[in-house]
Amino acid sequence: MFTLETAATAAYVVAALLFILALAGLSKHETSRAGNTFGIAGMAVALIATIALALARHIEPLGLALLAAAMAIGAAIGLWRAKVVEMTGMPELIALLHSFVGLAAVLVGWNGYLHVEGDAAGAEAALLNSEGMLGIHSAEVVIGVFIGAVTFTGSIVANLKLSARIKSAPMMLPGKNLLNVGALVVFAALTVWFVIDPQLWLLAVVTVLALLLGWHLVASIGGGDMPVVVSMLNSYSGWAAAASGFLLGNDLLIITGALVGSSGAYLSYIMCKAMNRSFISVIAGGFGIEAGPADDKDYGEHREINAEGAAELLSSASSVIITPGYGMAVAQAQYGVADLTRKLRARGVNVRFGIHPVAGRLPGHMNVLLAEAKVPYDIVLEMDEINDDFADTDVVLVIGANDTVNPAASEDPGSPIAGMPVLTVWNANNVIVFKRSMASGYAGVQNPLFFRENTQMLFGDAKDRVDAINAELSVTERV
Repeated sequence: MFTLETAATAAYVVAALLFILALAGLSKHETSRAGNTFGIAGMAVALIATIALALARHIEPLGLALLAAAMAIGAAIGLWRAKVVEMTGMPELIALLHSFVGLAAVLVGWNGYLHVEGDAAGAEAALLNSEGMLGIHSAEVVIGVFIGAVTFTGSIVANLKLSARIKSAPMMLPGKNLLNVGALVVFAALTVWFVIDPQLWLLAVVTVLALLLGWHLVASIGGGDMPVVVSMLNSYSGWAAAASGFLLGNDLLIITGALVGSSGAYLSYIMCKAMNRSFISVIAGGFGIEAGPADDKDYGEHREINAEGAAELLSSASSVIITPGYGMAVAQAQYGVADLTRKLRARGVNVRFGIHPVAGRLPGHMNVLLAEAKVPYDIVLEMDEINDDFADTDVVLVIGANDTVNPAASEDPGSPIAGMPVLTVWNANNVIVFKRSMASGYAGVQNPLFFRENTQMLFGDAKDRVDAINAELSVTERV
């Protein structure tokens, strides 16, 4: 017999398929818009089905009013943040959104306990007990609360680091590795205890332990690894949603949580390989990674160049590679860079872009900025595709990048970024570095590239400098 509940279940299947199509679409530039549309459609179907299901189960008027109010407030905040956020603020915004998912999982877990284990004489507890499922429910509660709480505070720390409200350097507490491992051991013991004897105070202890662990896990990870952390927290939020799905008996939450959790974990693994980082060490809060020594080495004097000199160098070049970083995003220089690209290509210059896997503060950050500025997809290449071409390149423009073009990663075993694959821009004939100052990058490491004989520094706001180069090129075109 067809009922509203069966219709909702069917809608959940449709929504799950749309989410899978969204992930597939977002994997390529050309299909990313379609992928985003699929995701929006899937969430709309899921929301409508959930509301219909609540009505079918005869939700109380007060509950319906609270549901409508929560949706209205959430939609208003979401629309406002999406409208005002800059692309440079997307990483910390995403980290903050992950914290909401974690907090929701904690609240769902506590609600599950209060309605079942906390109400031992209630109908739900009696039913689960008669079916021998009470212990499984207790395990779902405590695991869901733990994952959610770790995600909640970890995401808050990531937000604070990415927005520069706290230092990006790793927090190095004495015995930090033992603290992390010890917390996991204590959690395992408390989980067994809670399943055997579900007490309110035990759930409270697990919640506090997880909140502290989440804070310490992310605080112990340095700024250079923050793009991986954002991806990792995305995975955590997915598993937290899946845990909530088990508690609520919601198949869609389980499916979508597993999709987000597994894809986020795989992306984190890919990024760790790209950075020569141990996947286990990053997800364990920098386990085994110690801070590198302070870099007080004298690299000599740097050379400077002005916009006129840079334009002259570019005019005589036959091949140019542009390697953007977070500084380009901060300066909103992508439109000027796109204009520069068009001018040089019109002169017959072979212009391409080299994108490091963790350029910016978020996976794909630079790709989105360049696509926004209408830079052709086919000239935007990944690090592995372009690294061998630097030796045959006349000019490389390093615009706002630092750690991802640092030769110390391959030449200095004592560097904190040692072993991290980087764009080998120093192999080009000429390198022009756009920077505001000689300050070190986000990882806090000095860059010997700035002092190489074939490197010249172009100081100032990246957008202003690029615009000045464009103006010089326009003058030479008219002449």
